[in-house]
Amino acid sequence: MTEDRIRKSEKDQPRWKRMMFKGHKVWLQLDASGQPVVENNKVLIKYRLDHEYQYWVPAKAVEPINPKHLKKKNTGKKPGHPEGPLKRGVPFQELLTAGPAKEESVLPGSIVIYTDGASSGNPGPAGIGIVMRYGKHTKEISRHIGIATNNIAELMAIKVALEAVRTTDIPVRLYTDSRYCYGLLILGWKPRRNEALVAAIKKLMKRFQDLKIIKVEGHVGITANEQADRLARAAARKKPRSNAAGL
Repeated sequence: MTEDRIRKSEKDQPRWKRMMFKGHKVWLQLDASGQPVVENNKVLIKYRLDHEYQYWVPAKAVEPINPKHLKKKNTGKKPGHPEGPLKRGVPFQELLTAGPAKEESVLPGSIVIYTDGASSGNPGPAGIGIVMRYGKHTKEISRHIGIATNNIAELMAIKVALEAVRTTDIPVRLYTDSRYCYGLLILGWKPRRNEALVAAIKKLMKRFQDLKIIKVEGHVGITANEQADRLARAAARKKPRSNAAGL
């Protein structure tokens, strides 16, 4: 590869700038001229540089970072590069205290669950993603559920998660970023559709001695919630298997 090609390749690499989005530090993608990449009044962000997932968010919602949030120490590194080596994994206990979910204290000895649903087309090919943790044990579920709406996928993720918990006398904390699910299951909203599915979930909920369903914000950097989202999206892209095994 010639020197000119190397230079061109370096210019083509995405550049990132530290910014704020909904009170959280994010990385904003810049073009070769140093300007934000904008499409339909939205800009491209990611929460960590080593994360594959990127999100288009309203440009006006992304703001310059407050200087007091920046480290005073000057490392001499170029903007857009994190300090120190990139970490490929985050301890589960750390992700439980990330973002809005940190307001809910995690009860020792409880089962912690994050659920998400995805639909390509709404309705379209749909999938569910679940991240479960009990003590040192972690379980992930990524399942294609056929053609469904996003709301059905969100509900199905909660249903499958509750069905996967075999012991009902242990405290369970289930986190969802679905306002629709939270409204139906916790706030007492009356379902206009999906009545049977909602009723089935409520029946499952009654089996547990100590179950809390907690609403969190989506795409604000809660690692377990982001992982559930990835699992759901990956499942939606899968081809259904006729001999798929249950939980």
